[in-house]
Amino acid sequence: MDPTQEKYLQDEECILVDEFDIVMGSASKEQCHLIQNDGTIKLHRAFSVFLFNSKEELLFQKRSSQKVTYPNKYSNTCCSHPLANIEGEDEEFNALGIKRAVIRKLHHELGIQPHEISLDDIIYVTRIHYKDARDGKYGEHEIDYIIIIKKDVQLSLNLNEISEVRYVARDEIDEFLRETDGELTPWVEMLIRNGKLKYWWDNLDRIGDIVDDDKIIRFNIKSN
Repeated sequence: MDPTQEKYLQDEECILVDEFDIVMGSASKEQCHLIQNDGTIKLHRAFSVFLFNSKEELLFQKRSSQKVTYPNKYSNTCCSHPLANIEGEDEEFNALGIKRAVIRKLHHELGIQPHEISLDDIIYVTRIHYKDARDGKYGEHEIDYIIIIKKDVQLSLNLNEISEVRYVARDEIDEFLRETDGELTPWVEMLIRNGKLKYWWDNLDRIGDIVDDDKIIRFNIKSN
């Protein structure tokens, strides 16, 4: 295992929640992603960022080969967790904790300077609840905050996190889906195939009007 990624597994404390996103405690990143013998994975809080430029092209990333979960898979702009051991990232009012974590991770993974993205640029749209255990050892079980940002930014990739990036136009998304068949992270594949991503994309200019931040969308959750 890559030593940098291994350190994150041990040092980062994710926020444990119940199915209604009520905080239940915290656990290490590794504990939150290990698949238990009975198939369960600890439910924890996360976020997924979809960053669009002024042309309304969506920035996709390819996860590096060093990643513990879903290495070499294509995914949305940035996916990560607010941390219990970073001050302020557990604040729930106006999803401020999530937004602070978004700024931190955009800088860490993509080199986007914190001054380029303000809290007001970060639109919290809704939450999804999904589970994926296909890897066998590590998986995901998350209440995932969907974040949309429309901003032109400068990128400087952290190659331990991301191997490449690509902007995709709205009329290219179906071809992109075909090109990356079997190579997408499960949450992105679900959001594309069920039409949610396309719906948000088609309504970027009025995204504030379709925010549904009280709702948690459930994706075929069979067990906790």
